[in-house]
Amino acid sequence: MSANATIENLKKKIVSFEGKAETYEYGTVMSIADGIAKISGLAKCQSSEMISFESGALGLALNLEEDSVGAIVLGDFSKIKEGETVKRTNKILSIPVGDKFIGRVVNPLGVPIDEAGAIKEDAFYPVEKVASGVMTRERVKTPVQTGLKAIDAMIPIGRGQRELIIGDRQTGKTAIAIDTIINQKGQNLICVYVAISQKQSKVARMVSKLKEAGAMDYTIVVSAGSSDGPAFSFLAPYSGTALAEYFLDKGKDVLVVYDDLSKHAVAYREISLLLRRPPGREAYPGDVFYLHSRLLERACRLNKNFGGGSITALPIIETQAGDLSAYIPTNVISITDGQIFLETSLFNKGIRPAINVGLSVSRVGGDAQIKSMKKVSGKMKLAMAQYRELESFAQFGSDLDAETKKAINRGQRVTELLKQNQYSPILVSKQVCSIYAVNEGYLDELEITEIKAWEENFYGFLDRSKKDLLKNLEGGWDEKIENELKEAIKEFMGN
Repeated sequence: MSANATIENLKKKIVSFEGKAETYEYGTVMSIADGIAKISGLAKCQSSEMISFESGALGLALNLEEDSVGAIVLGDFSKIKEGETVKRTNKILSIPVGDKFIGRVVNPLGVPIDEAGAIKEDAFYPVEKVASGVMTRERVKTPVQTGLKAIDAMIPIGRGQRELIIGDRQTGKTAIAIDTIINQKGQNLICVYVAISQKQSKVARMVSKLKEAGAMDYTIVVSAGSSDGPAFSFLAPYSGTALAEYFLDKGKDVLVVYDDLSKHAVAYREISLLLRRPPGREAYPGDVFYLHSRLLERACRLNKNFGGGSITALPIIETQAGDLSAYIPTNVISITDGQIFLETSLFNKGIRPAINVGLSVSRVGGDAQIKSMKKVSGKMKLAMAQYRELESFAQFGSDLDAETKKAINRGQRVTELLKQNQYSPILVSKQVCSIYAVNEGYLDELEITEIKAWEENFYGFLDRSKKDLLKNLEGGWDEKIENELKEAIKEFMGN
C-alpha cells in the first residue's frame, strides 16, 4: 500500500472516530471473612447484582445498607484482600442455559464440573425471577408416573405440581426422587436434579446410576458440594429452576428435584448470620419462608396461550426424629401441594418405600391419574385405611370375627404388594393389573412370602402374552378391558 493511501485511510478513521467514555462505579473491600465481603462506595448497587473483585472473583450483593454493601463471594475468597477494588457489573446474576446442558453436571453458575468440556449456551437466564401469574396457569391434570406403586396409586403427582418428600435421614427420600427420574425414560419429560451441600462421592454415585439406567440422556445435574461453601448451596436451587425455565419457555415439561431444602435453609441461615441480619425462630432469618415460597412458586403448568409447558417440583426436607412441626418442615408443607411422608419405623420393618399413607397426601388427587389407575386405586385406599385401623388387633388373631380377619388379611397383602426395590420402577399399566388382582381377592389364598415371586412372574406373563391389554389400560377403562384383565389373571393363576 502506498504512503498516500495509508494517509487517506488514517484520515477516514479519524473522521469516523466516535469517542465513548465507559463509566464504572468502584468500591473498596472493608472486610472479608467466611466468604462474606463488606464493601464501601457502591452507592447505586442493586440487590442480587453481580460485582467483580480485582482479584478475579465474583460476588453477589445481598445486603444494601446506608454506607456499605454486604456481598457473598461465589467461589474461592482466599485471594480477596481488604482494601482491594470492587467494580459494579450492572448485571443481575444470570446463568447460561441451553439444550446442550442436558446430560451434564454443572455448578450453580452453570460451569461444567464433569470434565466433559465446555458447554455452548443458547441464552442467559436470571437466577431469580418472579413466578408466572394466575392467569397464565392451568389446572394440573397430566400425571408424572413415578413407577412406584404406593405413590402412583395413592399419592399421585401431576405435571406442574409441588409434592414434598419428607422424612428422617436414611429413610429413602433421594431413592424416590431417583426412581422417578429413571421412570421418565420415553415420557418426554426433562429432569433437573439439584444436589445441595451433598458429598461429591454421593453425587458421583448417583450420576453413575442415572447413566447406567440411560436417564442422563434427559437429565441435568446441578451440584453444590458440601465443600463449596454456603453461597453455592444458597444459589443451587434457583439455578436449577432457571435451567428448567428455559425448557418451560419452549413449551416442554420439566421435573426438578431439590435435594434437599433443609440444607438450603441452613446455608441461608449461615449467610444471614454472617451478614448480621437479626435471627428469628431456630436462628433462621425472618424471610426464610420467602426463601422457599419464591422458589417453589415458580413450579407451574402454563396454559396453551403461554406455551403449555410445566415445571413439577419435588422438594426434599429432612426431619429430626419425625418432627413435622419444626420450623422449616411446616413452612414447606404449607407451600406445597401435598407431601410424601417417609417413616423410620416402616423402613426398619422392611416396608420400602417407607411411606406412611395416613400422613401422606396429594392435593391434586385423581386429576393426576390415568382412568384405569383411578378406578382400581380407590378400593385399595379403602383396604389400607381399614387395615390401619385394625392393625393393632391383628396380634389377637383367633378372637377376631371373619370380616375383621378378612380386612387384616387383605391389608397385609396390599402392604406386601406395595413393597418395591430401589431402581426398579414399574410401568403404570402393570401396576394397575397387580392392584386389581389384590383388590379382587386373587391373592387372598397366597402366603405373604409368595407375593413378591407371584408379582414378578405375573409381570413377565403380561410382557410375553398381554401387550395389547397393557396398551389398552394406559388409554382408558371400560367393562371390556376389565373382563380382559380378569381373564388374564385367571389364565396366569391357572398355570
